[in-house]
Amino acid sequence: MTVIDIDETLRFLSTALPDWKVRADNIGSTGRWVHFGSSTHYLAIEDRSATVKGPHEPYVHPGLNHLGFVVDELDALCLRMRSAGYREGMEVPVHSARKRAYFFDGNGNEFEFVEYLVETSEARNDYSDA
Repeated sequence: MTVIDIDETLRFLSTALPDWKVRADNIGSTGRWVHFGSSTHYLAIEDRSATVKGPHEPYVHPGLNHLGFVVDELDALCLRMRSAGYREGMEVPVHSARKRAYFFDGNGNEFEFVEYLVETSEARNDYSDA
């Protein structure tokens, strides 16, 4: 994921996912890059010295629309994000198998957070009433 301000994205992700940590923070030939995550998952975030966003419009042009993360306590996450001043994304319909929320980081990237309320994959992945 390439961003304008790595530290802003790290603040956002640290607020959303407080158990995740910076696994690596380096300067390479193309700029700064960071691996942020847990012992089993991470995001590679890089800064290539861009100062403005490119022409990509999420949900319109090919490219990244949003990243999704499964969390255990969505209500607590939403409280942390709102308290930190992060802008919420689209409202989502109520679903019997999951709760979801969308937030934007300070770089304008959208992230989805989902808490599953059931154990079965079929119900978790039922999008008939999405």
